Amino acid sequence: MLLKFYICKKCPLKKILVIRLSSIGDIVLTSPVVRCVKAQMPGAEVHFAVKRQYLPVVSSNPHIDKIHTFDNDLKTFVRELKKERFDYIIDLHQNFRSWYIRGSLKVPSRGFRKLNFRKWLLTRLRINLLPDTHIVDRYFRACSTLGIRNDGQGLDYFIPQEDEYALEKLPRGFEKGYVAFAIGARHATKCLPVHKIAAICQLSGRQVVLLGGKEDAETAEEVIIQAGPYIYSLCGRLSLNQSASIVRQADVVITHDTGLMHIAAAFRKRVISVWGNTVPEFGMSPYMPGNPENSVIIQVQGLSCRPCSKLGYDRCPKKHFRCMEDIDAEEVAGQVL
Repeated sequence: MLLKFYICKKCPLKKILVIRLSSIGDIVLTSPVVRCVKAQMPGAEVHFAVKRQYLPVVSSNPHIDKIHTFDNDLKTFVRELKKERFDYIIDLHQNFRSWYIRGSLKVPSRGFRKLNFRKWLLTRLRINLLPDTHIVDRYFRACSTLGIRNDGQGLDYFIPQEDEYALEKLPRGFEKGYVAFAIGARHATKCLPVHKIAAICQLSGRQVVLLGGKEDAETAEEVIIQAGPYIYSLCGRLSLNQSASIVRQADVVITHDTGLMHIAAAFRKRVISVWGNTVPEFGMSPYMPGNPENSVIIQVQGLSCRPCSKLGYDRCPKKHFRCMEDIDAEEVAGQVL
């Protein structure tokens, strides 16, 4: 059980720990909180706790004074954190590990509401009691007792200079402009089938750079076979920050509900997001408060089986995969301006 604390307003907080251990998109969505804490609490040190594999997401963030990387040894991690003598913890993860950290450090803390039961009601019983509130705004409620307010400036993402991708490395003509298409996602039911990706690429009439991990390389090759010579794959060939650089320099970004979608939003790109088994109602749509017109959401409305999960599956539970098979490739391609 977490202890309750009261903040003495006469005692300035000098050291703040923000916890978000994973994953890429969720960490990017914490960036407005980090920025505002740093700006609105002059003199305070902002520390960030994250899993080691996600360190590149925050490693260049100038609003973070120190990063603590977690390697799955929770007790050792807590011992290291105790040395810092934090004044306050903002828990933007809200799972067993973050609760253990908060309870062990025994300093004032607050988390955000994950609304998992309401998500369960929507995925299982089709009862939607979710608030029309983006998760970023729910994150901010976790630091409202500190007087921190959302500055409305959207997301941040910072790329180290050595990870900037030089466009002259792309095939001839791509330096004049291209569409970045993030074809992967952690779960298969978030991804368009190969033939849909290929059709969108063809119908767009643009040069397209395919982005994804090593696991997406085979899919990318199939897309190139079906879609023709104006498609170029960098799947499995880039680091996360190099992929972010490709996104930053693109004219427009097509993406599934995945981390690169939020990175594209951080760069204020025109984002065409295609949704399968998940839905924007979960509060994780592209967050662009300054220019919401840049976010185009494509989804199949009215399916009785959707959403089937707050995360996703390896294959469609109903075996028809209509949430992606029924996506209109012409509609998606028509949004590529």
